Parts: sequence; structure tokens; C-alpha cells
Amino acid sequence: MGKKQKPKVKPWTKKRIRRLQRNDGLTMKLVTEYTMESVVESTASRHPKRVALRLFRDEESAITFGALKHAKDAIGLSLIEQGFEKGDKIALLGESCPTWLTVYFGITSVGCIAVPILPDFSAKEVDQILTHSGAKAVVVNIKHFEKVRPFVEKHPDGLIRMEDLFHIPQPISAQLEGKEQFAWAPGRDISRRKISEKAAALRKGRLAKEDDIASIIYTSGTTGSSKAVMLTHKNLVWNADISSDVYIKLKPGNRVLSILPISHVYEFSVGQILELLCGCEIVYLGKTPAPSVLLPALKEVRPQVVMTVPLLIEKVYRSSVLPALQANKKLAKWLRFAPTRRIVARVIGRKLKVTFGGKLRFFGIGGAPLDGEVERFLADASFPYSIGYGLTETSPLIAGGLPNKHHVGTIGKLVEHLDVKIENPDVKTGVGEILVKGPSVMVGYYKNDALNAEAFTEDGYFRTGDLGHLDKRKRLSIKGRTKTMILGSGGENIYPELIEAVINTQEYVTESLVIPEQGGLAALIKIDLESFAQKMALDVNEAKVEALKYVTKIRDDVNKELAAFSRIRTAELQEEPFDRTPTQKIKRFLYSRLKDDSDHP
Repeated sequence: MGKKQKPKVKPWTKKRIRRLQRNDGLTMKLVTEYTMESVVESTASRHPKRVALRLFRDEESAITFGALKHAKDAIGLSLIEQGFEKGDKIALLGESCPTWLTVYFGITSVGCIAVPILPDFSAKEVDQILTHSGAKAVVVNIKHFEKVRPFVEKHPDGLIRMEDLFHIPQPISAQLEGKEQFAWAPGRDISRRKISEKAAALRKGRLAKEDDIASIIYTSGTTGSSKAVMLTHKNLVWNADISSDVYIKLKPGNRVLSILPISHVYEFSVGQILELLCGCEIVYLGKTPAPSVLLPALKEVRPQVVMTVPLLIEKVYRSSVLPALQANKKLAKWLRFAPTRRIVARVIGRKLKVTFGGKLRFFGIGGAPLDGEVERFLADASFPYSIGYGLTETSPLIAGGLPNKHHVGTIGKLVEHLDVKIENPDVKTGVGEILVKGPSVMVGYYKNDALNAEAFTEDGYFRTGDLGHLDKRKRLSIKGRTKTMILGSGGENIYPELIEAVINTQEYVTESLVIPEQGGLAALIKIDLESFAQKMALDVNEAKVEALKYVTKIRDDVNKELAAFSRIRTAELQEEPFDRTPTQKIKRFLYSRLKDDSDHP
């Protein structure tokens, strides 16, 4: 008798999924349920032999959807056999790579909770997160091993090497003295193993449900307080699934160049889960996206999709586009009129698309506000950019724009099934705090009842802390943060982000920060000293002296465009780069000049 043939698995096509019934009014598009297990299972049934993940210039790292499914199952089973139970926390610390996402699926599929840690966090911050979360194990790459050594000493059986997904058991783990020893430590492969029917049944009995916590994500905000956000499987998967054919229309095999940390929810949900559901191939850059690394990758990968933060495209604009416009005096008169300005922008835009590989269809921008001048250029150039707005607490997307359907200054369409409203809108401007309720809003902050009470209204809306406006077509615009809004001496609401947008249009300005100080507003202005010195034919030291005078001129010019109550009192040259969060927002709290009287009546 021949070998018993396994029954052929029927693929979960869109048509088949649409026929599935739910009792909550939601319609699934590419998954059979809103769980990480279903993300891999549903997609692997459609595209088992397609490459899902790989590292740039490392063909051996490539993993197909079918192989991803097997590795996910093997990891989950290994964790169960090792004694991990539903709800146990396992931290992930390392740069984005195929094994990061693979082990995440393995952890979460069997009901354990992943605790992604941003690679930029210090050893002290990492230790605090591991302690606060109550993590029982850590998956860490060689580069960051030193940050987790104190944890490993207390949890010698909880060490997994990210590069090859080897569990390093005690007593070996407890004796490791540095990353060199960690790199070569022997262990047990948890991702490549045979799975018997009995083992498969054991794993199946432990599968996570939609409302189980998938991730606890520690944010690093502009206000300085780190918060532990609890997100369910449904929060994350629903947000990606509902957006998969609204803001972006992708085909199986489309390539994605991943340059942001997966440990940030923007990249994880919108830049990974959504694309995997569509059958895309994700290529990880594997290094900091410096131009010397990024440009060759764009040329070789030729991605259809890139997700990024505003700082990257703003740098490209100020270092390449703006100098080209300013150097050609004949263009100056063309740039004054909208029709001819668009013609010039489209010529430059075509060259920009070639720089990004020539096949770009979706250039997602999120994580921080985009400079208005840069957005106007991208719109005029017909560059396929899309701006998204959201927070870690909302998994993340709340609203987004569509490439080539831009309304400069607005975000765009609200995510379907999200209930978004503006609280106490200003009578004149319509601006108020953005409140959100819906399937992607977090369960709450871990171990922080006081913060949870502040974060939600009595009727269950999440307070975003962002100020916004909804127009008649329900397009959302962001005006600033409630915590950064400054109250003027006459009771006026001053939005520093809007003043910064005006400052940043001035020549040679790379970025700025407007802060309150006793008696008015101060502007910290960073100048591109190299370009400034070159234009003025000065050495760097002389350029600094002249730049001090120049920022005063900027203050005077900008004040002419501002209402009297929001004018800048002092302007200073910011010589050092601003300290930033992982999504490149400036940490405003570090530059505050007002005495904090919050503890006093």
C-alpha cells in the first residue's frame, strides 16, 4: 500500500472568507478570525510557496508563508513543552528581521503575550520594562545581549537567541559573560522540528482567542512618561484587515522594504500584518536607514511599498529637492504660480520615484506630523504618498489618506467602524480633542488604574490627547496636542506645531521647537550650518555667529505671519540635534523652561 495522502487544504480565498458570519457586525476580509494564528494560517493557505520575509542581501534568510506557518507551530509547541502558560509574557529585543516576526507569531499563537522592546531603549529602560511586565523569557539578538544580562541571571531558563531561534538553557545561559559568548552558545532549535499529530493537538488546545492580549507595548512619548499599552489580537489584526483594501491595494508578490522597527505598532500593524495578509514579500533593511545603505536597497529591491516617518522624506526634500529649486533662478518665477509649480514638481517627482526604485505605489508616512511645505511638494509632484494618523493605543490607524487623492493639510478618511468625535469643539475653529471608540482601541494600560481612569470618558471613548477637526466630508485634520497647547495671556489657545510649521519654511531651517517661557514664547531653531556657511562663503565658526543673527531675522519674518497673541518673543540657535522618540518626534518635555507646579495646589 502506498503512503496515506494528506487531505488537500482548501485555501481561504477572499470569497470564502466573506461568507463567514460574525455576531458583532464586522466583516472579515483576509482572515478567518482576528488572531495572529489566523494571519499566518489564512495567508499560508493562499500563498504557501511565496516568500513572506527575508533580509536584504541575505537569500538564506528567506522564509515562505508555508515555512512561516511551520515555524510558528514549532515555536508555540516548544514554549508549551517548556512550561509556558497562557498569559505569560515573553519580551522581544532586536532590530527588525524575519526571525523577530516569526517568533512573535509563535509566542502569541499559543496565548502567551509578546512584549516588544524598542532597540533604542537603554539598558536601564530595558530592565525596567522586563521587571514591570513580569516577563518570564526574552528573545534577544546578539547586539543587545548586554542589556538583558541582569534579567538572564534571574531567569536562566528564559533566554532565546533571535538570530537562529535557539533556546539557551541553564547552566550555559547563567555563565555567559558577554555577547561574544552568547553568539556561540549551544542550545536547542525551537523553530525547526517535526510535529506529531499528538503535539499538533496539544498546541491546538492552547490557541489564543480574539480578545486575548497579544502585545504589551511600552511607548516612549514626547511627554516623557512611558506607558504599557495592552493590545488584543482583535485590536491589531482587525486594524490591519479592515485597512487592507481601503488605503492601499496590493497584489501578492508586491515587495515591501521595511526600514522601521517592528517593535513600534505603526510598522508592525500597517507595515507588516497588513502586507502579509495581502501576500506581499517583506524585505528588511537590517540596518539604520542612512542614505548610504537605503539608496542601494531601494535600487535593488525596487519596492512597491515603503513605510516611513516624516523625518526621512523631509531630509530628502531639504538636502536634494530644495537646493535644486533654489539654485535655478529661472525656476523662481515658475514656482510662484500653481500650474507651473506643479509642472516643475512633477519633473522632480519623477526623478524622486526613480531614486526610490521606480516601482513605488505606496509611500506611507506616519508616527509624527509631516511638514506642510514638504507635503505640498509631494502633492504637486504626484508622488504616491499617504499620511496616516493613529496611536499605539489604537493599534494604530484612526484615519489615512489615499495616494494621489490628497487634500493637503488633512489626514483623510476615518477607518470604517471606528467611532471618532471631537470633544468640546471651539466655536470658531471646530478644533477639540479627538475621541475614539471601536475594535482597535486598547484594553488599557498595564498595571495603571489611575491612567486608565484618565484615558477613557465615562461612555467609553479613548482620549487621544490630540487636537483635531473634522470637515463636512469627515476628513480629519490634526492641529496639535492637548498637552503641548499653550494658553496665551488673554486666554487664547496657541498651537506650537502650527508656529513651527511656519518657521520650518524659512531658508536653511531644518527643524524648530516652540516652547513657553516666562513672558511669552521661545523658538529653538536648528539651521543647516553647512549649507548656510557655503552660501555665505564663511567657515563654520563664522557661520555660527552669522546664524545667531539669522535666527533673529527669522523671528521677525515669522511674526509678521502670526496673530499677535502667538508671536515669538525670543529665538535661539539650536546647535545640537533634538532628542527624539523612536518615531522621530521631538521629546518636548526635555526643553521645557517653565517650572513644573503640577504637585502644588
